[in-house]
Amino acid sequence: MNAFSHPYFVHALLAATTIAAAAGLVGYFLVLRAQVFTGDALGHVAFTGALAALAAGVDLRLGLFGACVVIAVLLGLLGPRGRADDVVIGGVFSWLLGLGAFFLTLYTTSRDATRGTAGVSVLFGSVFGISAGQAVTAAAVAAGICAAVLLIARPLLFASVDGAVAAARGVPVRAVGIGFLVLVGACAAEAAQAVGSLLLLGLLAAPAGTALRLTARPYPALALSAALAVAETATGLALGYAVPDLPPSFAILATATVVYGAVVVAGAVRGPRYAIS
Repeated sequence: MNAFSHPYFVHALLAATTIAAAAGLVGYFLVLRAQVFTGDALGHVAFTGALAALAAGVDLRLGLFGACVVIAVLLGLLGPRGRADDVVIGGVFSWLLGLGAFFLTLYTTSRDATRGTAGVSVLFGSVFGISAGQAVTAAAVAAGICAAVLLIARPLLFASVDGAVAAARGVPVRAVGIGFLVLVGACAAEAAQAVGSLLLLGLLAAPAGTALRLTARPYPALALSAALAVAETATGLALGYAVPDLPPSFAILATATVVYGAVVVAGAVRGPRYAIS
């Protein structure tokens, strides 16, 4: 039977591919700015925020977006020039991960025991369980993230390559950096539904890393990162549909990893090596 005859597959495809496009754009700048660790940390923040919302009995999305955006702003404020400092990230990361485990225990012991799988869904995603309304909302949020990234792409690129010169030329480097982290937080919150908070880093880093190895030109690399993320996500969903025992989140990340590995092994054209201060 045709996969498109199943509403759950159509919903998953709409949500996951639009989220992937946003992750590809955001991921490009994460890799360029050497802030991949930030993306990893925000993925764990998504886990904690989601479990906190479930434990409080409110909408899961409220916890996802609230936690990710608030922590993203906090990391930007505590770091130099709107960048998250690794020491700050490490401290926040470990504390929030422990807090997430606490909320998971609180949720599973204080509510219906059949809901104990909630933590697994948050960690590894449940894209085939997305409803039509959730898919439309995810697509709208992802489109907003894409538009915002493209809107600040020029000053963000300037600030990423040489923050000191950008500041001297009047670019609000700190504000741009914090704004970018807010977009990373929003993307992490939305992408957690597709691939899960634990696997989020792969969707942010792998397509961008591949694009940077294929071209040294910033804007083509940005577009390529988004295109690769969408193609790899669609392929992963198709594999997940064709092989029911294969988790779609794993299939998506496996596809992205294979593509990246193939580019490396094939000796593709090296991407730029920026010295980010």
